[in-house]
Amino acid sequence: MQQSVSLSVEIPEELHLSVQHYLDVHSGWGQDRLFCAAISLFLMQNGVTKRQVSRIHLDSLFGQQPESDKEMIHSN
Repeated sequence: MQQSVSLSVEIPEELHLSVQHYLDVHSGWGQDRLFCAAISLFLMQNGVTKRQVSRIHLDSLFGQQPESDKEMIHSN
């Protein structure tokens, strides 16, 4: 089961505005999905070879829910 961790980060205002604009234009994307895709791609491009990181990247690109979210939906 995949667990989630909440992050609080400061980013430049211009980057924030660009993220907000992208999310406004692409309704299928959310902030969590965008940041998972970006962070996992960065890690893969910089030598991280864990399968879980690749899976998170692919799931975020194709709009799949993480396994932990799927299990929560099925148990409700």
